[in-house]
Amino acid sequence: MFGITVRDHVMIAHSFRGEVFGPAQRLHGATYVVDATFRRADLDTDGLVVDIGLATRALGEVLGGLNYRNLDDEPDFAGLNTSTEFLAKVIADRLADRVHAGALGENARGLSGITVTLHESHVAWASYERDL
Repeated sequence: MFGITVRDHVMIAHSFRGEVFGPAQRLHGATYVVDATFRRADLDTDGLVVDIGLATRALGEVLGGLNYRNLDDEPDFAGLNTSTEFLAKVIADRLADRVHAGALGENARGLSGITVTLHESHVAWASYERDL
């Protein structure tokens, strides 16, 4: 399986509901380093997994919809705990939508999966992996 990873970052604010979250129930900020890995079994006709420029642009666009936002105020997330794990899935699903729409090029339709990893710090991160 081949893979290529692009990286960006996003800054958000949010709060959580539930005693398990302790002080994180209060509004707080987070800056995530975000890795998006695109996978396929065989390289495309150009010898690529995916066009790295288009993948970088797509990740930036997805993160742009979240960046500098209080996720508690976003209608898409009303009533939800926007945990790191949850956000990894949101980003992966939004990237998958772009793949299916052709935003990463026609050859990207041969991708088999995406993994998104959000790094909360140098010692903790969460990922979501999905098929395409």
